[in-house]
Amino acid sequence: MIAVIDYGVGNLFSLTASLKAIGADSVLTGDKAEISRADKIILPGVGAFGDAKRSLDERGLTDFIIGEAEGGKPLLGICLGMQLLHEASCEYGFCKGLGLIPGKVGPLREAANGLKVPAMGWNALKIVKECPILKYTSDGEYVYYVHSYFVPKGDYTAAYSEYGVCVSGVTWSKNVFGAQFHPEKSGNTGLKILEAFKEL
Repeated sequence: MIAVIDYGVGNLFSLTASLKAIGADSVLTGDKAEISRADKIILPGVGAFGDAKRSLDERGLTDFIIGEAEGGKPLLGICLGMQLLHEASCEYGFCKGLGLIPGKVGPLREAANGLKVPAMGWNALKIVKECPILKYTSDGEYVYYVHSYFVPKGDYTAAYSEYGVCVSGVTWSKNVFGAQFHPEKSGNTGLKILEAFKEL
């Protein structure tokens, strides 16, 4: 079973519908006991980094999620959820993240060389290393982004997209994965990524 963490951040209908479409057994929950019983965890999120992190803290989920991931449970962060997996963000002031994947989140506007921010639309994925959640995905397939902040391409980048700068599309460390784009809005490519995560 996949636990999709509900912590008051974002509309989760598209994600739960996509999981249903691939035949995944999933539950939308903020209950720690229920999350603990799950085989895998998805951390979604839209909005501001600091607000989302505060919501996790207030619900007692921050250390709990870190513990689940450090215990080996597969964890996928999507969009803002992906950013939260990293060490910190400077969005509206410095805020620490979960620190499960090395790297920091910065403003896209300062790096996008005049391109429109937020970045909103389809962009090609350039795969730079074999990654379990990309096993059904080919280099150059398109995915759907909506974001104003990003993790720069680095040692933990499995795939990136170009938007005036190399934006980490997928980051990965051990059993922890991040997708800056929205798999649930990325058509068949997104479903293949969710399918690969389901099979871990």
